[in-house]
Amino acid sequence: MSPAPSRDGLKTFTEIAPSSAGVKVSVRASAQEVSPALGPGSGERLVHGAREFAKTVIPPLLGIGLLIGLWALIAVKNSSIPGPMQTWNAATKLFADPFYRNGPNDQGIGWNVLSSLQRVGVGFGFAALVGIPMGFLLGRFSFVNRMFDPVISLLRPVSPLAWLPIGLLVFKRADPAATWTIFICSIWPMILNTAQGVQRVPQDYLNVARVLGLSEDKVITRILFPAVLPYLLTGIRLSIGTAWLVIVAAEMLTGGVGIGFWVWDEWNSLKVEHIIIAIFVIGIVGFTLEQMLLLLAKRFTYESR
Repeated sequence: MSPAPSRDGLKTFTEIAPSSAGVKVSVRASAQEVSPALGPGSGERLVHGAREFAKTVIPPLLGIGLLIGLWALIAVKNSSIPGPMQTWNAATKLFADPFYRNGPNDQGIGWNVLSSLQRVGVGFGFAALVGIPMGFLLGRFSFVNRMFDPVISLLRPVSPLAWLPIGLLVFKRADPAATWTIFICSIWPMILNTAQGVQRVPQDYLNVARVLGLSEDKVITRILFPAVLPYLLTGIRLSIGTAWLVIVAAEMLTGGVGIGFWVWDEWNSLKVEHIIIAIFVIGIVGFTLEQMLLLLAKRFTYESR
């Protein structure tokens, strides 16, 4: 089979048919159909894609490798701290059955994480129900803003754990007291970010609404809410991160079931490798929550445009 050149960029192939008559059959095909060779810019695209992949993947891997290396070096210098391999072996045993239950205070790490997430969800939900409408009020009405500004400025810097004894005094139980602590630490970012978003809505939008005679509820739902949504989602993301930080400390103080109590219980049992595992679990769960809210924020920010 031999190719013959052609003026239109196609190659003509003459194929000898496997017959006794020796009939010649001519087949015309494009050069790209015959040869699987890459196009003129394909090599450059592959190189560019490989470089972008390396820029995305290699720096995080180097950072994680540096962390593990420092951890291993510290473990060699200090025998009381378990090294990466010892912690990995403990993690494989721990996660072999993360949802066992032998009693109210003897449960797997999976149940403890779910219990902490439940408390965070309840406290965060109440904070959203109160904080978001309050943020709209503070941003919409200057009188309300001036009235509550000193109260917020006074209470916001207070450590969330300082509110835990008040919760224990009021609710008489550890579980609602921890939820109360989540509520009080989650509400401030929602209020402040929502109010800031309302205040940054262009006055022209509100003037048009006044000319059209729109009611206050339509002004909020049709004008304010779409414009404030990016600020609102930022406040939600900050609140959920703060809530997940606080719940660990609150559970250490109140006891019961939860990842914070589990860490303290493992410390009392001198299982340091389990504490390190819990640190990674807490970080992964917090990172996952933040990434989910970031994706949600990007989606709604795009749609609001």
